[in-house]
Amino acid sequence: MSHSDHIRLIVGLGNPGPQYDRTRHNAGFDFVDRLANLWHGQWKADKKYAGEWCLVNIGQQPVWLLKPMTFMNRSGQSVAALANFYKVPPHEILVAHDELDLPAGVARLKKGGGHGGHNGLRDIIAQLGNVRDFHRLRLGIGHPGTANEVVNYVLTKAAPADQTRIDDAIAAAASEMVRVCNGEWAQAMNSLHSSKAG
Repeated sequence: MSHSDHIRLIVGLGNPGPQYDRTRHNAGFDFVDRLANLWHGQWKADKKYAGEWCLVNIGQQPVWLLKPMTFMNRSGQSVAALANFYKVPPHEILVAHDELDLPAGVARLKKGGGHGGHNGLRDIIAQLGNVRDFHRLRLGIGHPGTANEVVNYVLTKAAPADQTRIDDAIAAAASEMVRVCNGEWAQAMNSLHSSKAG
C-alpha cells in the first residue's frame, strides 16, 4: 500500500441542531461521534472551518474528525476549509454519509465515485474543485420506496429495530478505522463487507 492510502481526515455528514439529532440523514454525525468517543476526542466548534472538529490518534495515525455545521447542502465549505488549511488532499479524506441505496445495517467502504444524488457529497465534490477521489463510508438507511418520500424519510428517525441495525453497522465500521487510517483498505473492506453488520 502506498502512503497515499492513509486517511488524515474523517468527515461525518449531517445537519446541526437538536431537531435533526439521530435522524437517518445524520448517520455520518453518529459515526464520527462514535470515533471521538472511542479515541477520546473532544469536539471544538470553530467558525474558521464552519464545523466542529477534534484531533485523535487512530492506531498510530493522527486523524482529524469533522462535523460540518453548515447544513448538509453546504458540507463542502467546511470540508474544503479544513482540508485546505491543513493541506489534506482529497485522497486522504474519508466521508461518512447516509446511503438510501443500502439497507439499514449495511456499511460499505468505497474509493471515489460520484455523488449519487447525495447533496452533501455533491457540495464536497464541488468545493474540492470537482475532485471525486476522496473515500466514502456508505451507511445504509434503507429507502422509503418512492422518490417523493425521500426528504421526509431522511429527516426523521429510523424505527427502533432499524436504528439498532444502523448503530451496529456504525460500530462495525468504526472497528475497521485503524486499518483504514493505516491504508490497509483490502483488509478493512474484506472484514467489513463480510461481517454480519456490514
